[in-house]
Amino acid sequence: MMWLRVIYLVVLLSLVTLVLLPVQLLALCFDLPIRRRLPRWWHRVACHGLGIKVHVHGSLERAKPLLLVVNHVSWKDIMIVGSVADVAFIAKTEVRHWPIFGVLARLQKTIFVAREQKRAAGAQVNEIAERLAGGEIVVLFPEGTTSDGNRLLPIKSSLFGAASSAADQVPGQMVYVQPMAIAYTGIQGMAMGRYHRSVAAWPGSLELLPSLFGLMKAGAIDVDVSFGDAIPFHRGDNRKTLSADATASLRAMLNFSLRGGWRKSR
Repeated sequence: MMWLRVIYLVVLLSLVTLVLLPVQLLALCFDLPIRRRLPRWWHRVACHGLGIKVHVHGSLERAKPLLLVVNHVSWKDIMIVGSVADVAFIAKTEVRHWPIFGVLARLQKTIFVAREQKRAAGAQVNEIAERLAGGEIVVLFPEGTTSDGNRLLPIKSSLFGAASSAADQVPGQMVYVQPMAIAYTGIQGMAMGRYHRSVAAWPGSLELLPSLFGLMKAGAIDVDVSFGDAIPFHRGDNRKTLSADATASLRAMLNFSLRGGWRKSR
């Protein structure tokens, strides 16, 4: 059964990619607005092929500029976030060269940042600000790495420098920062306990293919995506305060989902 699911996933994504890829390349070449929407279609198909059912709670903030701050559990988070909103991701430079994900990141016009290269920081922040000012929704994973899915790791307040610097440059000198919590809560229709959440989590020590095969073997996965209230961040506001507010919102939504809060209402 696992191999049948793998074959189905490969065939499905190959067909969809063959259809969408030429259009996306053309859209990227001429910077057409459709380049933002096409990835969402691809991510939705990918979630279907992977057996991931996404349950959305709350709604995406309509006001712009908008920075989404999301907890990070797995490589699957990319597909999940990409399936519910037209977004651009912020990723470390190394991702550009990863197999599969590097190509997908470039096709989605991901913003690559080299956190250790201070000389490049100004250009990177300017790109984030320009993308936000242009109406794009930018995604930040403020934990800086993946967790085990059972908790929120410490948030790096320094990463909110993107919001602080962008607020200096965008019209109105204000950015909306919206917390978005991803919780893996079900497996094969049953509640996913903390000991089974390793199926969904992707620790840095595990290679991609074993993680993918583990997901295919496990079967259908339920994911709860919760949107919190957007936090207006003005020029001159304290980014540590922003970090604390976003952390509190993310932790509350994540804990509610992991304790079965949304499953009880389904």
